[in-house]
Amino acid sequence: MRKAVLSLLSLSFLIFTGCFKDDDTPIIIEEITIINEGGGNGGGEDCPTISVSGAITSDTTWTSDNIYVLNQKVVVDAGATLTIQAGTIIKGTAGTGSLASALIVARDASINAVGTPTQPIIFTSASDNISCGETSGTNLDENDRGLWGGLIVLGNAPCSFSGDVSELQIEGIPADDTFGLYGGADAGDNSGVIQYVSIRHGGALIGEGNEINGLTLGGVGNGTVIDNVEVVANVDDGIEFFGGTVDASNLLVWAQGDDALDIDQAYSGTIDNAVVVLGDFSDHALEIDGPEGTTNGQFTLQNLTLIGNLNTDNGEYADYRSNAQGASNNIFAFGFKDGSDVELDNDGVATNYNNGDLTFSNWEIVLPAGVTNVEDIFVNKAETVTVTGFGTEASAVTQGSQTVGATTSALSWTYSNTAGNLGF
Repeated sequence: MRKAVLSLLSLSFLIFTGCFKDDDTPIIIEEITIINEGGGNGGGEDCPTISVSGAITSDTTWTSDNIYVLNQKVVVDAGATLTIQAGTIIKGTAGTGSLASALIVARDASINAVGTPTQPIIFTSASDNISCGETSGTNLDENDRGLWGGLIVLGNAPCSFSGDVSELQIEGIPADDTFGLYGGADAGDNSGVIQYVSIRHGGALIGEGNEINGLTLGGVGNGTVIDNVEVVANVDDGIEFFGGTVDASNLLVWAQGDDALDIDQAYSGTIDNAVVVLGDFSDHALEIDGPEGTTNGQFTLQNLTLIGNLNTDNGEYADYRSNAQGASNNIFAFGFKDGSDVELDNDGVATNYNNGDLTFSNWEIVLPAGVTNVEDIFVNKAETVTVTGFGTEASAVTQGSQTVGATTSALSWTYSNTAGNLGF
């Protein structure tokens, strides 16, 4: 492997020990180093690989003529903006626990990641042989999961936390790393733009039963743009919304290991036009939780297509849990097993359904073999609270005759559409 250092790059090495405590090694702030040119990590003669570690403390731009490799956690620090050019490839190194790689956009920082349908921004594993100018490699598929961490964006928007605290540490970041805090009082908080971005093969293990999500949004405000994002082959959830008010549109999650779209802590935005494609090891398409403190908030889910399969041991449509509050409208689902259900998990969420704080409308489902009544898919598992009418919001349809669901053509740009032969 031929090594090179480009004179155009100014190398800065500053030891910082105050907030990064993941391991015993010093942290290099804004380290930009060419580690190879002409091979390795998918780089080629015209596609050098740049290794990045530590904190980004000033405005920085990553360009599509390089591949950027995240070595452990890279943090866009408060006051800084990371701009990522359309077509740029970012790769995360392998590692678990404190050595897991991730890109973290801290509170009061910003990310400007604007791809295009033909030049998406791609986050993937360092073992992916994709190179500059390509939209996919050849050596990984939807069953290659947990090869790096994920993308985490944190903001100052309201969340509902247990004990009514105003901020909390995001899962996946050690408690003594203050860049992991999220939550606040600014519903309009702006963390930047994430548009036409593909996140693949993530979900590294950081603790027993604790993996990083593909895209984690903690307390992100509605000044932020989340549009045209796909997550493929993540060990844990595809996209998880921890509180916040951000709206998100044109989402696709394929072959996640846990839940595809996960809502927690009184998320109060709108998720519009999303597709979930379960893989062989997936759990729920939707996992919906509510407030954990006294502050309430209501989500809106609308225009979703949920695609199941007969292979996964779990593979549920949706689980509404722990005081969930909001509306789920215009949902089309097909391909699920006969034992899959839409579930009210406990007394609190059943009570919310009875009170009109949790609503459903215009669900259309292609019935699995062996299911003759669409209402049988909707199950109340509350211990003491009965519900009336749960499931009457749905109708049985044949595939192709549906009138609701996602406009899937908006997601024809995705890797999932091509590699998964989805026909969008």
